[in-house]
Amino acid sequence: MGYSLWKEETECLEWLNTKAPNSVVYVNFGSIAVVTPEQLVEFGWGLANSKLPFFWVIRPDLVIGESAILPPEFVAETKERGLIAGWCPQEQVLNHPSVGGFLTHSGWNSTVESITAGVPMLCWPFFGDQQMDCRYTCNEWGIGMEISNDVKRDEVEKLVKELIEGEKGKKMKNKVMKWKKLAEDATGPHGSSFTNLENLVNQVLLR
Repeated sequence: MGYSLWKEETECLEWLNTKAPNSVVYVNFGSIAVVTPEQLVEFGWGLANSKLPFFWVIRPDLVIGESAILPPEFVAETKERGLIAGWCPQEQVLNHPSVGGFLTHSGWNSTVESITAGVPMLCWPFFGDQQMDCRYTCNEWGIGMEISNDVKRDEVEKLVKELIEGEKGKKMKNKVMKWKKLAEDATGPHGSSFTNLENLVNQVLLR
């Protein structure tokens, strides 16, 4: 059962079915964060210049004070390997075998969903807990790389290629698969998260 307040577009799953395993970069900055028109274009051309397939969620209100519009040249360049949607069922997307990396705002929900799906990340945090989530993802756990706040297309292109095709990306994939196993163990029967939730429910029912 979905829990998003945004209308999800599920056609993306059919599109993902046509792509090779671990080949697609999934891009989503969450439901609150906003970007400038310049940042949108830099991310767009970084993705385009990588020559890799990508699925990009662009909310109608993603761009500060304006509609989200990308140059016609970008659309022409990426029409065969890029897909843009207004929203999507994120857990299903992250668990799709064609998704090889997640360019994210480092919100905690997105971070956990990416880990439990075994997908390494490119992190571009905005505010709140996102800075700390990014630090742990990149520096402590070794399952992500951070994009500079002053985003430039050359950096996006370089990091996207490294994430999907590079040696560092392969190492991050191996590490995140280990974290995925730990998460599965924790939420399974008698795991730490399972037990903690069970104890909480029992305490509430006893009151």
